[in-house]
Amino acid sequence: MNKTDNTQINTIKRVIKRVGKYKPFLWLSLFSATVTVASSLYVPILTGQAIDKITGPDQVDFAGAGIILIKMGITIALTALFQWIMNICNNRITFNVVRDIRKEAFKKIESLPLKYIDSHSHGDMVSRVIADADQFSDGLLMGFTQLFTSTLTIGGTLLFMLTIDARITLVVVFITPLSFFVAGFIAKRTYHMFMLQSQERGRQTSLINEVISNQKVVQAFSHEEESLRQFDEINDRLEKYSLNATFFSSLTNPSTRFVNALVYAGVGVAGAICSIHGLISVGQLVSFLSYANQYTKPFNEISGVITELQNAIACAARLLELIDEPSQTPDPKDAPALKTSGGTGNVEFSEVYFSYVKEKPLIENFNLKARPGMRVAIVGPTGCGKTTLINLLMRFYDVNSGKITINGTDIQDMSRDDVRSSFGMVLQETWLKSGTIKENISMGKPDASDEEIIKAAKGAHADSFIMRLENGYDTVIGGDGAGLSAGQKQLLCISRVMLSLPGMLILDEATSSIDTRTELKIQDAFAKMMKGRTSFIVAHRLSTIQNADIIIVMNKGHIVEQGTHDELLNKGGFYANLYNSQFAR
Repeated sequence: MNKTDNTQINTIKRVIKRVGKYKPFLWLSLFSATVTVASSLYVPILTGQAIDKITGPDQVDFAGAGIILIKMGITIALTALFQWIMNICNNRITFNVVRDIRKEAFKKIESLPLKYIDSHSHGDMVSRVIADADQFSDGLLMGFTQLFTSTLTIGGTLLFMLTIDARITLVVVFITPLSFFVAGFIAKRTYHMFMLQSQERGRQTSLINEVISNQKVVQAFSHEEESLRQFDEINDRLEKYSLNATFFSSLTNPSTRFVNALVYAGVGVAGAICSIHGLISVGQLVSFLSYANQYTKPFNEISGVITELQNAIACAARLLELIDEPSQTPDPKDAPALKTSGGTGNVEFSEVYFSYVKEKPLIENFNLKARPGMRVAIVGPTGCGKTTLINLLMRFYDVNSGKITINGTDIQDMSRDDVRSSFGMVLQETWLKSGTIKENISMGKPDASDEEIIKAAKGAHADSFIMRLENGYDTVIGGDGAGLSAGQKQLLCISRVMLSLPGMLILDEATSSIDTRTELKIQDAFAKMMKGRTSFIVAHRLSTIQNADIIIVMNKGHIVEQGTHDELLNKGGFYANLYNSQFAR
């Protein structure tokens, strides 16, 4: 058995396990399907009996035929009722299972290590949770709706045919395996094609997401033609995989129909011979032909279901693949509470080694001590590891070796929520959610009053532009602050930190998108906010960190210099060169 077959079998087992959570609906669906099939199969018997009430000209038993017609009416009504109940149960099972698996996938995304998020296409993850889940839902619903009834119909018709004539039934039984062989032969070859189709659809979603979210950059660099070329390549591959999957899966239905026609013809010939020799009545022959038609019809339905199920299983496999990804290292159950009351925060890096890729070391033997209340500035050329230190400090990534301690406790022994709630962070890259201005500012303190929110916004010098908006603090902004300038977004993020006032601060180019005049005012606000709080300031504009208690100068993952601004300038080393280069003619 190859890897694809194993994956398919494991996926089916796991889907069945999830379906098993809704046993009451499942049993009710099976019962309704049984009643539906049984009552629909009873109709041909009644039809044959009604025909046998007509024995010749002027020899019609109207009373007997009338009773049979009433029975037929009741049976058909019963079939419709239980079919309706079955459909309700099937929909409930399907959408509950898809809801659960989609919820599980989204929960997994929130617990995945940042390393996975950074190294995988965001569009592909979106495609799995949205498009693949929808495809899985469609296939699962069709499977429940038709697979149960089709299977029961096949078994039921064989049983009813045996009660009429076993010899004719044998004709059906001998030809039937050919239909299974044809359907199975094609189905084995379509799963791989549907998997390729789903993967390519994920790549297409990823590219579309990337281009739309960076449309300004695409247009600014005249990258439209290249983006279109990439889209066309993916779209052509998707067309190829989709056509192949559809072509081969479409062979199933006409192939099974051909076999079914052979079954019907065999029943007709054998039944006619038996009827001529008086072995069965004309009414029984009509019933038998009706059963033969009902017997072969499920094979056509099953062939269509198999196509959808192949697609659904492929999509479910991609969803389960995401769910199976290892989550970030769980927090220790007995994690000590981080105490930073009064704004204290004694932070220490001890012999820290870290790299994003094993083959490319980044931070090596890094040591740093930050006393409570200190303002620690981290400077250096691009790629030297400044932002990486922030990622390690916030436990977005864990160190490869060494340790980082806060107030003497290793942060890997603490809960991530505890560590992160002790820091206020303003990054160069802003993040805002869809909602009101007020909701975005109060994200770190949801229970804040309007007065507190306005005070924080004024401290960040954001109040003036907020009040110019159509609805002030109740103005609704789109995802990622659509409609606001980069500077306005950054001011809102600064307001958010000023509202929550955590014990320690991280400012990573926090004023990079703000004009110089506003920046000077915000620097004063920051200075007040930093009093008594350990602060880490990452900066490229060295003029903004001249008042830092200590400046850490990094290059290629190492601390090459440290000291105050004046000490480093007088030293005339790496920092002095960086500082002077910003003011060189």
